[in-house]
Amino acid sequence: MKTPNVDALAQEGTLFRRHYAGAAPCSPARATLYTGLYQMNHRVCRNGSPLDARFDNLALAARRARYDPTLFGYTDTAPDPRGMDAGDPHLTTYEGVLPGFTVRQLLPEHERQWLSWLRSRGHTDAVSRDIHIPLGARAGEISNAAPAYSRDETQTAFLAGEFIRWMGEQDGPWFAHVSFLRPHPPFSVPEPFNRMFGPDDGPAFNRATNAQAEAASHPYLAYSMPRTGKGNFIHGATGPLSGWNGDDFAAIRAIYYGMISEVDAQLGRIWQALKDADAWENTLIVFTSDHAEMAGDHWTLGKGGFFDGSYHVPLVIRDPASGAAGGIVEEFTSAADIFPTLCEKLGAEAKNALDGRSLMPFVNGRSEPRWRDAAFWEFDFRDIAAGEAERHFGLRSNQCNLAVIRDAQFKYVHFTALPPLLFNLRDDPMELDNVAADPAYAAIRLEYAEKLLSLRARHLDQTLAYTELTEKGPVTRRPWPL
Repeated sequence: MKTPNVDALAQEGTLFRRHYAGAAPCSPARATLYTGLYQMNHRVCRNGSPLDARFDNLALAARRARYDPTLFGYTDTAPDPRGMDAGDPHLTTYEGVLPGFTVRQLLPEHERQWLSWLRSRGHTDAVSRDIHIPLGARAGEISNAAPAYSRDETQTAFLAGEFIRWMGEQDGPWFAHVSFLRPHPPFSVPEPFNRMFGPDDGPAFNRATNAQAEAASHPYLAYSMPRTGKGNFIHGATGPLSGWNGDDFAAIRAIYYGMISEVDAQLGRIWQALKDADAWENTLIVFTSDHAEMAGDHWTLGKGGFFDGSYHVPLVIRDPASGAAGGIVEEFTSAADIFPTLCEKLGAEAKNALDGRSLMPFVNGRSEPRWRDAAFWEFDFRDIAAGEAERHFGLRSNQCNLAVIRDAQFKYVHFTALPPLLFNLRDDPMELDNVAADPAYAAIRLEYAEKLLSLRARHLDQTLAYTELTEKGPVTRRPWPL
């Protein structure tokens, strides 16, 4: 990979190498990121699941700390419909805005704001997302040719420019959430990023011999893989991913790598703007993602399911007030840790119990001896609107989910109503050999099932559980969760 600007941030800050999303896809992942709660508590199960209005979040906490938290991009927050009029248009999309944010520049997935900006720059044909089709390519064709817009006209460049202009207007402390859409599909990127990587670049794919063998390895994969369409990734493509071969996935991954480098270039532009404004040494920066991308591993693209590829995400935190720099943290950290980290830095207290913990000890160069020893995430594949998953498996909606506990050696995947999985990651880092039914691993499977059960019991909503009414009135003791 070529990410010199993220690398430079890590050299001045702290790199968290084992950082994991709390859920997938976008809305559930972001609910964990914004609230510090696991999915088992925030209950945003799918894109379109409303975020319960009673939960605190990082924007509301920043507002209590006398900031005006300002959004550039999107948060994919479906609003709580209770108390709203049934005809309110905000109830027709999951791409709402997290309560507490002031929106300076919205950019949801339809990208109309960016398309309008492109037209103002002379791209009169920028009237739909067809603008992503590479020049000379057919709709649906995998091509590393450049689209009609330049490196200075990407969605990322558009949002970076809006943020930099806004920053120049500020005359006091500020809080911004710059939420880039890219490197989200469709996979297409301008020069020079489109040919920066080749199909042979990158590690070997983590996958079975063929897609059929992969799908046959578990009932969930047999259900989900044929239902993932090409059009979600290459604009204008039709049919299922099974129509693409290994060479196709390699070509797509090369484009995806280029898209990551394009985002990195715009981050460098932001870093320089902060320095030019004499704000670099006064600005806390948290660089992360909501979820990851399978990028061809296990013969699939996108996010979801149980594989590491969908959940292992970057995290770099640079705090200019910290004397530590260049630190690398190997402990398992979670997207749920971001909100409590910001709360500590802002001097704000969350209004409800949290599942995450502040990362500031690591940022300040200290160790935490009682830190968690495993990653945990969840995925819910219910289909409330159409009921497809429920019909396919013959399950109720609340049975269509899984939870994962994963440490340095083993990974256990517990499905509510489907067979579990167990991977010995030291012998099988590609997650290809499910040993859950192997009698030799029976004791280990039980051990990890018990660990997962204990973790879930510890993290049941503790908001009022830490309060007791006594003769002297309410007593509240809220320790950090472990």
